[in-house]
Amino acid sequence: MIQQLAGIAPDHLPRTLRILLENTLRHGTASDLLRNWEPGVTGELEVYPSRVFLHDTNGVPVLVDLAAMRDAMVALGKDPALVDPVVPAELVVDHSVVADVFGRPDALRLNVAREYERNAERYRFLRWGQQTFRQLKVVPPGAGIMHQINLEHLARVVEERDGWVFPDLCLGTDSHTTMVNGLGVLGWGIGGIEAEAAMLGQSVSMVLPPVVGVSLTGALPAGTTATDLVLTITETLRAHGVVGKLVEFTGPALADLPVPDRATIANMSPEFGSTAAYFPIDQQTLDYLTFTNRPADKVALVESYAHTQGLWHDPSANLLYDERVDIDLSTIAPSIAGPRRPNQRISLRDAKQAAETELPEGLRTSAGCSAPVPRLAGSGIGHGAVVVAAITSCTNTSNPAVMVAAGLVAKKAVERGLGSRAWVKTTLSPGSRVVMEYLGAAGLTPYLEKLGFHLAGFGCMTCIGASGELIDDVARTVREQDLTVAAVLSGNRNFEGRIQSDVKLNYLASPPLVIAYALAGRIDIDLLTEPLSGDVYLRDIWPRPDEIDAVLRDVLEPGLFEHAYDDLFTGDERWQSLDAPQGETFAWGNSTYLQQPDYFTKHTSDLEGARALVRLGDSVTTDHLSPAGAIPRDSVAGRYLQDLGVTELNTYASRRGNHEVMMRGAFGNVRLRNQLVDVEGPLTRGPDGAVTSIFNAAMAYQTADVPIIVVAGKEYGTGSSRDWAAKGPALLGVRAVLAQSFERIHRSNLVGLGILPLEFLPGDGDDLTGEDPIDIELHDDGFATARSAGRTYRLRIRLDTPREHDYYQHGGVLPYVLNRLSEGQTL
Repeated sequence: MIQQLAGIAPDHLPRTLRILLENTLRHGTASDLLRNWEPGVTGELEVYPSRVFLHDTNGVPVLVDLAAMRDAMVALGKDPALVDPVVPAELVVDHSVVADVFGRPDALRLNVAREYERNAERYRFLRWGQQTFRQLKVVPPGAGIMHQINLEHLARVVEERDGWVFPDLCLGTDSHTTMVNGLGVLGWGIGGIEAEAAMLGQSVSMVLPPVVGVSLTGALPAGTTATDLVLTITETLRAHGVVGKLVEFTGPALADLPVPDRATIANMSPEFGSTAAYFPIDQQTLDYLTFTNRPADKVALVESYAHTQGLWHDPSANLLYDERVDIDLSTIAPSIAGPRRPNQRISLRDAKQAAETELPEGLRTSAGCSAPVPRLAGSGIGHGAVVVAAITSCTNTSNPAVMVAAGLVAKKAVERGLGSRAWVKTTLSPGSRVVMEYLGAAGLTPYLEKLGFHLAGFGCMTCIGASGELIDDVARTVREQDLTVAAVLSGNRNFEGRIQSDVKLNYLASPPLVIAYALAGRIDIDLLTEPLSGDVYLRDIWPRPDEIDAVLRDVLEPGLFEHAYDDLFTGDERWQSLDAPQGETFAWGNSTYLQQPDYFTKHTSDLEGARALVRLGDSVTTDHLSPAGAIPRDSVAGRYLQDLGVTELNTYASRRGNHEVMMRGAFGNVRLRNQLVDVEGPLTRGPDGAVTSIFNAAMAYQTADVPIIVVAGKEYGTGSSRDWAAKGPALLGVRAVLAQSFERIHRSNLVGLGILPLEFLPGDGDDLTGEDPIDIELHDDGFATARSAGRTYRLRIRLDTPREHDYYQHGGVLPYVLNRLSEGQTL
C-alpha cells in the first residue's frame, strides 16, 4: 500500500519535506505544517525512523543502557522483556580496529588479532545483544565501515514492510549517517539516547528545519576530484550558515554526478553543519543500485515509487526553498583542508604558505632527505614533517574514482623510483572489501604496497583517531624536540587531538594527494611547483581523467558485489567462537569494559550558586568533550585502569560501555583550552581554587553539594554525534550548559541526559568568565536569567519541543521511557 501524496503535498514542496510528510501521515502525527508549507514556515514534528543505524562504539553504550533498563524493570517487579526494540536496528562493528601495525603484508592479520584481544568482552556483549533483542542485527568486525556498507548493501531507498511501501528513513548514532543521502535516502545522525528511544518505538521530536536548495552547475575540471569538490562545498555552506538545516541538492550538474561523488558530499554534511544533505532519486540512483547488485524488482520499485510520490529528480520542477545557494563545479580547484577544521579549505597553490604560518621557528624537515629506508625515521625531520599519511574513511574510499587515482599515482611514483619518506606512517583502511577487489583487479595494489600502503584493516581507523602510535624514533624525536608535525588523511574530520596525540596539524586531502604528501614527507611544500623528490614533480605522476576512466571501465562491474555481502551477519571463525552470555538480563561481572550505569536518578532543578566546571571558547567539539583515541597512561582514566591492574588501556572509544572510565575521560582532550586555567589540557579549578583535574574538581563539587555548569561560546558540541559528550558531563554532575549557540545533535543529547541547554541572546555572554558563582533562574516564558559578578544575562531555554520538556522534567530520555513502559503505556 502506498500513502499517496498527490493532492496532499503541494507541488512546490522540497523532496526532503515530502518524505517527512509521508512519514507523519503514515504515523498519524501530521498537521497542516507540511501540507501548507511555504518558505519560512516552521513548527514541531514527530518523526518515526524506518530503521536505526549504530556502530560499535556508540552501539555498545546503547545496548548497555537497554540492558540497564531491563535491570531497572526487574527492580520494579516488571518483565525485563518489555524493554525490547520494536524498530529494526543494524549495528556495524567498524570503530574498534587500530592501525597498530602498518607497512607490511601481515598488517591486516595482526591488527585484527589485536582487535579481538582488546575487545573480546565487548564483542561477547554485542553477541548477547543480537541474541536477546529480536530486531537487532550485528555486522561483525572486518566487513567495512558502516556508512559504506549502508550505501553498498543495507540501504533500501524504498522500504516494503507490513503491507506498506514507504521511504527508507534511516537515523543513526553516527553523524555521518548522512552519507546515504547520496543514494536518495533521507537520514541523519541522532544521539545515542535518542536512538535508544527510537528503537523502543519513541518518535524523534524535532523542529522543522529550514531547507536550503543548493544548485550544482557545470562540471569538474580535469585534475580535480570529488574530494576537492566536497571541501569547497564544506567551506561554502559553513560560511553560508546551514547548521540545523536540511540541504537539498538540485541543478543540471546532477545528471552527470555519480552516486559515489554524491555520497562523498553527503558524508560531509555534519562538517558543514546541516541536518542532512539530500540528493534526489534519478537515473544515477538506479544505475548505482543495479551496479551494487540490488535485485531488479527492487530497482524497479524504487523508480516507480519515486515517480508516483514526486521524489524523482525533475530539473524543471519549481520547488521552493527557504534559502538558495549556487555552486559552479567548473570553479573547483585542487585543495586540502586544515589544520584544525574541515571547513578550513586551502587551495593547493596556497598550501605551502598556509602551512608555514603554522610552523614555529626552528629546524624544518629537509627537502633533500632521501627516501625510503634504511635510515632512522626520526633523523632529518623537523617542524612540518608529515608523520601520518592515511587513506582512510568511508568519505573517500567509497569513491572508486579517487581510489583508482591514488593507485595510479602510486604506480607512476614507483615507476619513477620514488618511495614514501622513512618517517611517514602509511596506512590503507578502506570502507569495504570491494575496494581491495577492484584495486587488485586493476593491478594497483602492489604499487600501493611498495609505498607502504598495505591493507591495515577494514574500519574507520585513522579517521576516528585509531591511528596507533607513530614510528618509535619519530615519536621520540617529536616529543624530545617538541616538533610541530602533520598528518594528512582522506578522512572527514581533523579536530585538534583527534587523529594522533603527538600530531598538532591535521589536513584532509584526496587519496592521491595523501600519496603525494607521503612521497614529499613534509607539509610545507608547494606540490604544484616543487619536486616531490629529485626531479619528479606531482604533475609527472598525476593521472589523466581518461586513464582513470579506462581503469574504472575495466574493473568495475556488478559481479564485484554478487557475493561481497553473502556472510555479512555471520562473521569469521573468531566471531563465531565467542562465548556469548545467555539470558534476558545481562550478567555484568567485574569487566573493565562493561559496567551497569545509573541514569535513573533525577537531580534537583535548583541552580542557585552554580559554579563553572569549565569555561570554553567557540567551536568546542565533541572530541574535546569526550575523546575517542588512546587513553593516556597519565590521565585520570588511565590511572584508574592501572590501579585496577589493567595494562592494555585501549581507547576511550572501546571503553564506552564503562561509565567509570568515560566519566573520568570527560573533557579529557589534551588540546582542551579551559579559560579558568592557563594551561592546555583537562584541568580546572576546584572549590578551593586550586588547579586540579576536571574529574577531581567535579567530585569535590558533588561532595560539597554545589551545582556545576559549563560556560561556552558559539557552536558548542560540533562534530561527532557522541552521546558520551553529554553522558560524561552528566555523570560528573553538570546540570546546565550556557552557550552562545549549540550544534544540533549535541543539544539534543544534552536534553536526553537531563542537562539544560541555555543559549545567550545574540552578542551576549563573552564577559561571563565563570570565575564567580552564577545564580540561574528559569522562567515560564521560555527564558532564564543568570546573575554573576554584578551582571545579569537573559538566556533562551533550548527545550525546543513539548517532548523535550517531558524528557527534562523526568531527568532524561531513559527515565521517561522506563516510566512509561513500567506503567504499560505505549511509546
